[in-house]
Amino acid sequence: MPAPTASSTVAESPSHGDGRALLDALQPAFDGLDAEYELATGEQKRRTYLDSAASNLRLRPAARVMREALGHYANTHSKLHFGAHVMTRAYEEAHEAVLDFVGADPEQYTAVFCGHGVTAGLNRMARQLLPAPGERGDSQRGESARDVVITSVMEHHANDLPHRKHAREVVHVPLETDPDGQAGRVDVQALEEAIAEHAGRLAYVALTSASNVTGVANPVRRVARLAHEAGARVVVDAAQSAAHMPIPIWDADTGHALDVVCLSGHKIYAPGSPGIIVARKELFEEREPQEVGGGIVSRVETGSYEITDRLPEREEAGTPNLPGAFLLAATLRILQRVGMDTVAAHERELTQRALTRFSGIDGLTLYGSPDLSEVERIGVMTFNLDALPHGLVAAALNDYFGIAMRNECFCAQPLVRQLLGRAGGGSAAPASGDGAPASASCDDSAPGDAAAVVSAQSGERPGYEQPGMVRASLGLYNTAADVDYAAEALADLAARPQFYREQYEPAGSSDWQHRSFRFDPAETFDLSAAAKRAAAATRSEAAAQQA
Repeated sequence: MPAPTASSTVAESPSHGDGRALLDALQPAFDGLDAEYELATGEQKRRTYLDSAASNLRLRPAARVMREALGHYANTHSKLHFGAHVMTRAYEEAHEAVLDFVGADPEQYTAVFCGHGVTAGLNRMARQLLPAPGERGDSQRGESARDVVITSVMEHHANDLPHRKHAREVVHVPLETDPDGQAGRVDVQALEEAIAEHAGRLAYVALTSASNVTGVANPVRRVARLAHEAGARVVVDAAQSAAHMPIPIWDADTGHALDVVCLSGHKIYAPGSPGIIVARKELFEEREPQEVGGGIVSRVETGSYEITDRLPEREEAGTPNLPGAFLLAATLRILQRVGMDTVAAHERELTQRALTRFSGIDGLTLYGSPDLSEVERIGVMTFNLDALPHGLVAAALNDYFGIAMRNECFCAQPLVRQLLGRAGGGSAAPASGDGAPASASCDDSAPGDAAAVVSAQSGERPGYEQPGMVRASLGLYNTAADVDYAAEALADLAARPQFYREQYEPAGSSDWQHRSFRFDPAETFDLSAAAKRAAAATRSEAAAQQA
């Protein structure tokens, strides 16, 4: 496997001072940051958005670039009229921006837009890199195929279930723990042992760059070296990390490069943009594209067709999501002007502040190693309050403080179960490609438990509750004031649990509903009514111009 060099087209990094000044200027420039809602107290309050691990707010300067591009809108795949020519070139630039952002050599790598996040990309690469059932070797005759995948127990379902579906065997490697028993990164020694054990059949190692539950980052380029030495590949899920820390494809220290990196545009301040696969071009050779249609063929007859050799065109059938691609590309270019080292340093300061403030709250348990001198983390903090269920905590933070956080299992049930000491509920063994995956539910008991409902309504902690946590996650727009406000709100919940229990009643396995306060989303925004107003306003404007 040749070791690619770093891309020679990466934008020149700004000085730290220039990057920090631009970051400060960008912090308030996000759509939705100023949204206000009426709280249970009757107060109208601007929300504090701490749910960036689920999806980021849209960067307004990038949206302006997108709208400017759409002033020339046409479809791509033609250069014989002006608009189509502009769109085709801008779409090519969007792919170039992705390769630049991760430092991938365009001679050896391609960027493919795929789906709406990393899920489609990881599914596609699992099908691409693993043999179909009919192509697998026969172990009884001494034949072998590379049909084993190694991953970790910290993975999001998107970087676990596709491998279970398509691989003959999936091996889940445990995590390291710090001296206090808190979960850290993937256990590299256990990973090395698993690679050695399965070296002859190992197709690839699939690993998240940073956990969406603990925020802990993995040494993915070191893992690439280990995989390559066994003749295997490495596939990296960068959904959580790409907006928060540098993720260079190539590592000068080891001389190895990541083979596949999947990114999610909506987690990089570009909601509505596509998911992205950055992969070695050679991985698409000798296999027909998984999706066929317009734009990927060089010749079609009634009895045959020929697929183009050009990448990424041959992997992107159909009309592309041009607005999303332009928004994503503009966002990546702006982040390059800030400098991802500057972004990471800013977020590290906020993360340390949050860990320090949250850990000082009585009865609050943080998950994941909190020592930033020992473990690399992005701004994701999960926790529970001893005195209140996680669903009630999330509801009260929203209803009484206007703080948006998420709760439950974050599509990472094996890790959440382990962190809660509840691992083993259901099929935890690796599933084969011929078997069913583990249950999609995180439940430990039946949701219709009447005794649990009575217990909850009486103000006691319910006997039935879907296991989970509360997650605070940071974005470029968050400030020290946001962190301090969240800490003060959590301290209030911890100090007055009985008050908050009395305000809520259970509304499902882990949902809680305020007994008197109601929020009607249609009163805040009704899409049909907004469209009607827009049509009326347009008609009035046209009439005024004619008059």
